[in-house]
Amino acid sequence: MKRSISALAIFVLIISFFAVNSVAADKKNTATVSKSTKVEVYYFHYTRRCVTCEAVENETQKVLKTLYANQLKAGKIKFTSVNLDEDGSEALAKKCKAEGQALLIVSGTKRVDLTDQAFMYARSKPAKLKEELKKAIDPLF
Repeated sequence: MKRSISALAIFVLIISFFAVNSVAADKKNTATVSKSTKVEVYYFHYTRRCVTCEAVENETQKVLKTLYANQLKAGKIKFTSVNLDEDGSEALAKKCKAEGQALLIVSGTKRVDLTDQAFMYARSKPAKLKEELKKAIDPLF
């Protein structure tokens, strides 16, 4: 009887050892996947837009094409303009926590809201918007 209990205890220890190693291996694979996460830049807007709203989109695209051309081509950065008045936009807005017009940079679980800076600088100081975008995006790579 004692031998069967000892054998059972050893068996459980061996199974536990393999289970722990399997979980550790999965964590290593997950870390690799998160390093390749792409950066998504979302501009949420409505159908009726003012000159500043259009400038936010245009200047953001210009900055991305200027500073991150290679990452755009490689698919590491993606720009998406989302019209909140169109059907189907609600799910993405909810996922990104956009409650209205917004310029958001999303990468994995990180989310940077540049809405205030975008509307403040897009027309009057585009170089400052470029600097803010760079400051938000560079640490994500």
